[in-house]
Amino acid sequence: MTEGRTRIEPRVLKGFRDYLPPAMMVRERIMETARQVYRSYGFSPIDTPALEYLEILAGKGGEETDRQLYKFQDHGGRWVALRFDLTVPFARFAAEHIHKLGTPLKRYQIGTVWRGENPQRGRYREFVQCDFDTIGTKSLSADIETALVIHDLVAAIGFEAFTVRLNSREVLSGILETLGLEEKAIPLLRALDKLPKVGPEQVLHEMESAGVPGVQARELLDRITTAASREDNHAVLRALDQSVAGSTTGQAGVAKLREILAGLEAAGIPRERVRLDPTIARGLDYYTGTVYETFLAAAVEIGSICSGGRYDNLAALYTDQELPGVGASLGLDRLVAAMEKLGMVSEQVTPAAVFLAYFDPGHYHQYLQIARKLRQAGLTVDLYPEPKKIGQQLKYADRRGFPVAVIVGSDEFAAGVAKIKDLAKGQEEVIPLDPECRQLAEAIGRILARR
Repeated sequence: MTEGRTRIEPRVLKGFRDYLPPAMMVRERIMETARQVYRSYGFSPIDTPALEYLEILAGKGGEETDRQLYKFQDHGGRWVALRFDLTVPFARFAAEHIHKLGTPLKRYQIGTVWRGENPQRGRYREFVQCDFDTIGTKSLSADIETALVIHDLVAAIGFEAFTVRLNSREVLSGILETLGLEEKAIPLLRALDKLPKVGPEQVLHEMESAGVPGVQARELLDRITTAASREDNHAVLRALDQSVAGSTTGQAGVAKLREILAGLEAAGIPRERVRLDPTIARGLDYYTGTVYETFLAAAVEIGSICSGGRYDNLAALYTDQELPGVGASLGLDRLVAAMEKLGMVSEQVTPAAVFLAYFDPGHYHQYLQIARKLRQAGLTVDLYPEPKKIGQQLKYADRRGFPVAVIVGSDEFAAGVAKIKDLAKGQEEVIPLDPECRQLAEAIGRILARR
């Protein structure tokens, strides 16, 4: 330690975290999968700044979201804030650039967002969202496509048992209207959104705290939970038809849910992976129509890993042009937390498949040539940087999770061969070492294909 200088304790802020290579490799794989799925549907990449003017973000997600904003004055005395999601900045982006890009605009964005909320498992103050949105159309085709993308994304990541849950803010508004509670919509929907976390009694308490008589609050909750308990989606629709009778808004919402279900069925989505759930409200104030949440069967307690909805009025805050939108966001960090819980994150520390040992300094240039030829053959290769004993190098390779080690010493160079070791099984084989390393690459490929 430098004389006279106090050592600083290495630590991170509460709600923030470092990502070690095993978790980071999973994160990168998921992000690349998201990009591939989004692109397959024609979504284009964009990016927006981490910092926005405070007025762009404040008041868009609700009072709780405003309390969670990281906001401050910059060096120019301007009030700014870190984005709390990617949807509000996208609405600002669309209002600013839509005259160049045209409508409908389909975009995806993967970026970090910040919320000063209470940290818990799968929920942090700094986290990454993988968003996709369609803006500039009210067509239900966009709502159906949003559900299709969510389904294909979760399946592509590797899950089989999951459920995309759907509801409609129009349906909820219709139920409120029939009870004479439409003026209390915002606090009631915020309370309802907490139902899976805090339970019905706490939700009723919050509804009553918002000025709703206990009898009406219980009637509202009973209608919603009763419909949600029906055995299948068609039974849920019938229950909702009764709950919104007399409300034009509510009836339109039920009709749209019925059309979305028909579209998903026509597209071949398994019925067991789609569920109408009238208890879903989504806590952000800007949602106006269809809302989505996605749950893993083996980790329901983690919460929704991919959520979103339709927001037809958000961009109107920034432009006179009508720009209705719909989309969803994969919560990367929550998903990784679920995968860690389910034992789906390996301890592999390296993304390279091949460990090339180096213990003969006289052949260093040949090692470089072998590594390059194998990389040109499409393999990922890590050449050890120091000529240490082979036992030490193999111990290092095993600890970092390499599947395959290639060993070429003085005797092997003299004989024109290389040894390949399957580090999981401990098996070795000897392969001729041709100038292009083709046989070596093919042999490694066979070992990797068996894993």
